[in-house]
Amino acid sequence: MKKIYLFCSAGMSTSMLASKMQEVANKHKLPIEVAAFPHNKLGEIVETKHPDCILLGPQVKYMYEETISKFGNLGIPIAVIDAGDYGMMNGEKVLKSAIKLIKANK
Repeated sequence: MKKIYLFCSAGMSTSMLASKMQEVANKHKLPIEVAAFPHNKLGEIVETKHPDCILLGPQVKYMYEETISKFGNLGIPIAVIDAGDYGMMNGEKVLKSAIKLIKANK
């Protein structure tokens, strides 16, 4: 089971995107768990749940460098969700890019 976790300031719209991504994963029977969390839980989530991919919501893009410097050495791909895909709540496109990140990271 691959874990793709989304992080943003509060987690509301990100939760909506995460459930759309989860629907796509389920429809294609992919062993993927997608979940959303507030950004301040990032350290705790990385330690306890060991995600395979960390996606940051466009509204916390400024946290990208800090996130890379804290967790980049763990070998977890970290990316900022495309603002257009985020705005359109395009779960399929965001899921595909996350899967690409995980594959490229092996």
